[in-house]
Amino acid sequence: MRTIDFTPLYRNAIGFDRLFNMMETANAKNASAGYPPYNIEQKSENQYRITMAVAGFADAELEITQQENTLLVRGERQPEDEKTYVYQGIAERNFERKFQLADYVKVTGATMENGLLHVDLEREIPEAMQPRKIAINGKTLIENKE
Repeated sequence: MRTIDFTPLYRNAIGFDRLFNMMETANAKNASAGYPPYNIEQKSENQYRITMAVAGFADAELEITQQENTLLVRGERQPEDEKTYVYQGIAERNFERKFQLADYVKVTGATMENGLLHVDLEREIPEAMQPRKIAINGKTLIENKE
């Protein structure tokens, strides 16, 4: 089966683009691609939060890494004594979840609360890339309205 790399399309997206995430998820071969479940929240125009359900994991068992435009969240459980379950509905498996970040998005912090891992992101566009007003004949656009 041929795989499709959607990474170049992310560079043209602002923040996160849900369509590319849906296509990437539909294209995933790995059955555990949906674990752990997560939400992406837009808190303001340039601030985002990823919330992942990581019940049963301690802070020390989680690792968050950002390299260029990729955010990697990895969870690795410490081996415990063998248990005998009558029913096991809580997933206790190791995971690795990758997120493609748009240009100029960086991780600003991470917190763990009630089994939820919150990763805060912020988009900081460099001054040279931000829109600026251009003067016409030495007058600003506002002055021309008079």
